[in-house]
Amino acid sequence: MNIGIVCYPTYGGSGVVATELAKGLANRGHNLHILSYARPARLDSLRTDITFHEVDLSSYPLFEYPPYELALANKMVDLIKYAKLDILHVHYAIPHATSAYLARQIVNSDSCKVPVITTLHGTDITLVGSNPTYKQIVEFSINQSDGVTAVSDYLKEETYKLFDIDKEIKVIPNFIDLERFKRSKKEHFKKAICPNDEKVVVHVSNFREVKRVTDVIEAFDQILKNDVPAKLLMVGDGPDRAKAEQKCRDLKMCEHVRFLGKQEQVEEVLSIADLFMIPSGSETFGLAALEAMSCSVPVISSDVGGLPEVNIHNETGCVCKLADVKCMGRCATKILKDEKLHKKMAKAARKRAEVFEVDKIVSIYEEYYLEIKAGM
Repeated sequence: MNIGIVCYPTYGGSGVVATELAKGLANRGHNLHILSYARPARLDSLRTDITFHEVDLSSYPLFEYPPYELALANKMVDLIKYAKLDILHVHYAIPHATSAYLARQIVNSDSCKVPVITTLHGTDITLVGSNPTYKQIVEFSINQSDGVTAVSDYLKEETYKLFDIDKEIKVIPNFIDLERFKRSKKEHFKKAICPNDEKVVVHVSNFREVKRVTDVIEAFDQILKNDVPAKLLMVGDGPDRAKAEQKCRDLKMCEHVRFLGKQEQVEEVLSIADLFMIPSGSETFGLAALEAMSCSVPVISSDVGGLPEVNIHNETGCVCKLADVKCMGRCATKILKDEKLHKKMAKAARKRAEVFEVDKIVSIYEEYYLEIKAGM
C-alpha cells in the first residue's frame, strides 16, 4: 500500500509513534509518505521506502501567522493525486484531521476515494480539544474520519465524554522497540555517577508543569531520608527545570541530583536505572514509562490517564495518587531496599513491555487499514 502519515515533528509521543509506525510499515513492504512542517526527530536515516514531504510555510504580508492547515491540505491533495495514496493516516485531531477532510473534499471523485484514519494521542482531546474555541471543529473532523483510533482506553472514554462522537474508536496502544530499549551493560557510566554503588532513580520528560518535576525531587528526598544511598538523574529540559533545581537547593540535596538535559539515547541512561519516576498530572498513555519498563526498570507513577494501563500496581512497580509524594517515596524505598522484590518487578516490567512490542502493534494497524479500506 501507499500510505500517507501526517504528524508533528517534535520529540513528543505522537511524533515518535507516527515515525516509528512508518518505519514498521515500511519494513513490511509498504511505501510511506510522511508529511510535516519539519523532518521528524526519529526519521534519522535515509530510506527508499519512506519519503518525507515538508509542508511549505511561506509567509504572506496579509497573514500574521502562515495558514499551516491550508498548506497541509494542499500537500495532501498532491499526494492523493500523484502518489496514489491508499490510506491517509493523521496523528492528532487538529489541525491534521481537519486538513484531511478539506483535502478529500477537493479531490472528491470515485477514482480518488482515500480512507482517512485519525489517531488521537492526548492533548488534542484533553487540552486543546476540550477548549470551546475548537470543540465543534474537532468533533466534526473526528466524525468525518473513516477510522478513529486512540492510544489508551482512558483516552477513548475521555473522547466520548468530551465530544459527541458517532464513530467507533478502536484502541491501539503505543509500542516499543524491544531491541533498542533493552538493558545493556553500562558499568563504567554507572560507576562514574555512583562511585559508592548508590541506587539510581531516573525521570525523563519535557519539564512542563503537567510533568510535576518538583514531585520527583520531593519523593527522592524521602528516599534519602529513609537511608537509601541514591542518585537522581533528571533527563530533559523545559520551563519547570528552574523550579526543580530550586527545590533541590531548598532541600539541600543538590549533590545527589544531576540534570542531564535532553538526551537522544535515553536507553543508555535507563540501562543504569534502578527505578523510574513519572508523577505526571496528565498522561494519556505513558510512553516514557514503557521505555523504562522495556529496560527492566520498575516504575513509580501517578494514577492519572493511561498510566495504570501500562504500569501495573504491585507488579511492574507502584501507582500512587496524584501529588502523593509520600506514597511515591515510601514505595520507592521499599523497592530499592528489597533486592528480591526489585528483581521480581524488573523482570515483570520487561515482560509487560513485551505486550507492546512494535511488530505486534504495527500488525494491528495494518489489519485496521485493510478493514477500513474494504469498508469504503
